[in-house]
Amino acid sequence: MEIRHELEELIIAYGKRMGEKNYTPGYSGNISCRYDDGMLITTSGSSNGYLKSEHIVFTGFDGRSREEGKKPSSEKLLHIEFYKKRPDINFIIHVHSPYLSAFASSGKSLEEPIMAENVFYFGAIPLAEYGMPSSQDLVDKTAKYFDKYDAVLMANHGFIIGSKTMDDAYMKLELAESYAQVVLLTNMLGGPKPLTDKDAQAVLALRG
Repeated sequence: MEIRHELEELIIAYGKRMGEKNYTPGYSGNISCRYDDGMLITTSGSSNGYLKSEHIVFTGFDGRSREEGKKPSSEKLLHIEFYKKRPDINFIIHVHSPYLSAFASSGKSLEEPIMAENVFYFGAIPLAEYGMPSSQDLVDKTAKYFDKYDAVLMANHGFIIGSKTMDDAYMKLELAESYAQVVLLTNMLGGPKPLTDKDAQAVLALRG
């Protein structure tokens, strides 16, 4: 139970931080982490910015709550599929942050190599086709990117990112939201000047 308590405190702390940054307004978004033979995930109808321990539920990879009276987020199947496809992923954040959601709702990906740092950390951020929230269709259309990408935009919906640690997932969320803002501003200033293929590949080579 001590490990669970530590994980819950981590989810609560980062949920609060995301709320303060307006990455997860109102009831939008959800957070999860691997735990035991399933995951801990925020409950349906909870607000990431105001989480308490009762807003986190242990859920099996069959999608069923292991705790009576607690209903997991409606996006539980999306989280489960991410974990199944990526054994290296231990934490997942799904948000409707303004700039990333603007790109998702405009049908625009963030795949163009405009900033070296983002090429290094993401390679690219693809855009998954629209699927009804909480549906298997959404899972199918989004999960096909999980093999190659840690972060994916979901058309007319939001953004999802997974990582080995919560800290890394959150830091990359910050990077992605800032990147979306930069791309928007470059378009207002006449359009971005992307890195050449050679330069982009050189940045990717730094990953080792």
